[in-house]
Amino acid sequence: MANIGFRVFPISKRPAKELVEQYRHVVTPHISDNLNRMHGVAAGLTPYHKEGKLVGTALTVKTRPGDNLMVHKAIDMAEAGDVIVVDAGGDLTNAIVGEIMLRIAQKNGVSGFVVDGAIRDTEAFKQDVFPVYARGVTHRGPYKDGPGEINVPVSVGGMVVHPGDIIVGDEDGLAVVPADLAEEVLALVKAQQAKEEAILASIADGTVDRTWVDETLKQKGCEFVGITE
Repeated sequence: MANIGFRVFPISKRPAKELVEQYRHVVTPHISDNLNRMHGVAAGLTPYHKEGKLVGTALTVKTRPGDNLMVHKAIDMAEAGDVIVVDAGGDLTNAIVGEIMLRIAQKNGVSGFVVDGAIRDTEAFKQDVFPVYARGVTHRGPYKDGPGEINVPVSVGGMVVHPGDIIVGDEDGLAVVPADLAEEVLALVKAQQAKEEAILASIADGTVDRTWVDETLKQKGCEFVGITE
């Protein structure tokens, strides 16, 4: 009989490393905009590392709040370039990740941690460029009893993450790109990037067109009182 809630699965399919790496050159606001600002964007998780961008493939962990046994297993089974994404229920009572796990993950080629829960040993994270996003901090250590599951869909900071999805984190937060949409989203993001670069250039040379503001207000029925157009 299946031990539901205490299982380890493989990642069935990873996106090509070359595709994942292209996301290193785009920003989370552009990803968010092209997911209609609704799908796959997390809020409430803070970067605790010194600097640097998070890009990689999601290896997901669903764990009992306060317990990190399955996170240890995830670190051991991770492939280079994986991001360990932990759904710890947002609980801040016990830290799920600390410095020792940070060092093992670095040694194994893990790209970073995303923890919907707490971490500790924050000074070690602050002095390092290894990307870590978490909901909070506590000195209280974790338990190592289970249960939990690896490589199942998880919810982290309001976003649903499936194993194999692409995780991107920068100064503006975190975004997740569904693996089956990664090429399509990347093309949309690059188009927006080019469009915004053109807008910035027009601002610099004084040719920017702002007529859209008044046109939009009129379309929405805004009344201009005592203002000559």
